[in-house]
Amino acid sequence: MPDTQLVVAEAPLQKLVSPFLEKYAISLYIKRLDLIHPTVKGNKWYKLKYNLAEAVRQGKDTIETFGGAYSNHLYATAAACNLLGFKAIGKLRGEQSLPLNPVLSFVVSQGMQLIYLDRNTYRIASKHQNLPQILAPHLQNQNAATNIYSIPEGGSNLFAVQGCQEIAAGLKNFDVVCCACGTGCTLAGISAGLPSKVQKIGFAVLKGGEFLYQDIQKLTTATENLQIMTNYHAGGYAKKTPELLKFIADFETTYNIPLEYVYTGKLFYGLFDLIQQNFFERNTKIVAIHTGGV
Repeated sequence: MPDTQLVVAEAPLQKLVSPFLEKYAISLYIKRLDLIHPTVKGNKWYKLKYNLAEAVRQGKDTIETFGGAYSNHLYATAAACNLLGFKAIGKLRGEQSLPLNPVLSFVVSQGMQLIYLDRNTYRIASKHQNLPQILAPHLQNQNAATNIYSIPEGGSNLFAVQGCQEIAAGLKNFDVVCCACGTGCTLAGISAGLPSKVQKIGFAVLKGGEFLYQDIQKLTTATENLQIMTNYHAGGYAKKTPELLKFIADFETTYNIPLEYVYTGKLFYGLFDLIQQNFFERNTKIVAIHTGGV
C-alpha cells in the first residue's frame, strides 16, 4: 500500500522590514509555506495530507484529480503521489498542446497519467468525479478504475479544510491573517483554526470572487470576522497587469522573497494597497500566508 508520511519542514515565520511598513506602523510577517518541501510545497500539501490518508484507509492506490494546464494542485499531487507510492491521474480541462508546458512536463515526469477532457465533459467529471464511463476509455488498465480515490479540483473538500486548519497553528496572537483565495478552501481551514477575534482576509485571484463567501460557508461555520477582497484579481485567474508585475519585481528586490502573479503576487499587491489606504490601524500585527506556487 502507498505511504502517507511525507516529511515536510515547519514553515518559518519571517518578519518584513522596510521604510514603507515603518511609515504606516504595520508589523507584517510572512508564513513561508513555500519552504516546507522542494516539490510538495505551500498550501497544497495541507490540502492533500488527509485526503491521501483517507485514500489509504479506503484501500485505494490511485489518486485522480482535476486542474488546468498550469495547475499548482496537479504539480503537488503528482509529486506527492510519486514520493508516497500512489498511481496518479490528472484530468485536464482542454486539449493537449505540445510541447508540454513546464508544469505538465513535471507532472508527467512524476508518473502522472494525463487525460484531456473538453470543457463540458470536464465540468461534469469535476463535479461528479470518478465516473467510470468517462475514465474507462482513457485508462490502459481498465481494472484501475475501481481503485481510484478522487480529489476535487484544487483539492478543496472537508479533508483539505482539516489540513489547512494546521496552517493557523501559532498565529492566534496576530490581529489579521490573510491569504490568496482561489476556491476559498485554504481560508476556510485557516479561519476554522483561529479565534473569532482574529480578522481573516482573503484576496480573490479570479474575477467575480463574491461567490467565495458562499463556498467558504459550505466548508466551515467559522466565518466570523472574515472578509474577501475582490478588486485585486488583475483581470481574472492567471491574468496579470504591468502594475502587478512591477510590484512583484519591486517586492522581490526589497524583501528577497519570490512571488508569482497567479496567487501570491495578487495577495501582497492587495495587502500593500490596503496598508497605503490606512485600511488597518497603526500598530496592527498582520501575517500573510505565502502559499507557494510555480
